[in-house]
Amino acid sequence: MSILRYLAAPLSPLYGLVVRTRNRSFDTHPGRAARVPVPVVSIGNLSAGGTGKTPLTLFLAEGLEAAGWTNAVLSRGYGGRREIDPMSVEADSAPRQTGDEPLLMARRLGSERVVVGRKRHAAALRALAQRPGLRCLLLDDGFQHRALHRDLDLLVLDGVRLWGNGRMLPLGDLREPEDSARRAHALVVTRAARVKDRGVVETWWARHGSGGPIFWVDFTLGALHRWDTGDRQPIPLPGQGPTFAWCGLGHPEAFYADLLVAGQAWAGTHSYPDHQGPTAVGLTWLQSRAREMGAAWLVCTEKDAVKLGPAHRSALELPLYVAEQHVSGGEPLLAWVQARLADLPPSLSGSAAAP
Repeated sequence: MSILRYLAAPLSPLYGLVVRTRNRSFDTHPGRAARVPVPVVSIGNLSAGGTGKTPLTLFLAEGLEAAGWTNAVLSRGYGGRREIDPMSVEADSAPRQTGDEPLLMARRLGSERVVVGRKRHAAALRALAQRPGLRCLLLDDGFQHRALHRDLDLLVLDGVRLWGNGRMLPLGDLREPEDSARRAHALVVTRAARVKDRGVVETWWARHGSGGPIFWVDFTLGALHRWDTGDRQPIPLPGQGPTFAWCGLGHPEAFYADLLVAGQAWAGTHSYPDHQGPTAVGLTWLQSRAREMGAAWLVCTEKDAVKLGPAHRSALELPLYVAEQHVSGGEPLLAWVQARLADLPPSLSGSAAAP
């Protein structure tokens, strides 16, 4: 246990009491949750960070859009400070206003596809106003945001860390008690190939969950692109030797493991806190560290790359590549979500014709 968690340990019972009281209020008075005229699909988790919600949300947003379920993603925009809230996120938005993950999603999905807002109901209304033909909304990191009604709740569980020590913050990583999993309509286990015993997960879901289906998905690194030129290369990068990997993620070890699984060796790594990254001076230090460890190039994640700007470009001496992450094995989940959306009452089927 870290020293900070040790010092904050006396607050754990109080935190648990607040969470349970809040959940009981929403359970007793479901009318407290605001509704919108299209279906809402929430993608969230019980634990704090690092389960893979963002790539999963991107996968669903792209797959649903391709199937005729036009959609937008709603996000809190963690780490962003903006004068206008809610705010539509575009490819050229500033990450200091939007947060890194919403900007990453906007660059992948396109214009008017991502809205950030502290109040997700207001963000939903903004999304519907700017794109009236939307048929559904995706609520990123929405499991705890119960102020907006959702028609499907997908609970994401990291297949490596699972539920940790089963204790709530700050003694553990859980934002809510394990029994809160019963609110979810389905469980999505990420990094499924690294699950040691699927039976353990199935037993946990039978005890704490809703009885809905379990979906098993993985993340793969499909290619690299050079940050300053956009030049795409296969992974592992041919003829360049080991890399120096860095990132600012909730679960940085997963990225370093994904590189090895993709066949890309690294000489060293450096991790920043989630949602943070190097300054221009920090990038210079990373390059110095890479040289010391025998690496001639750097690699980071797409989430890290969106936070880099002109000052970083000026400081860059070694090639910096960005690893492109994709979901594999998610087709059964996508098909199930589409079927559940199609089964909703006509008043919630969206304004466009059914696909």
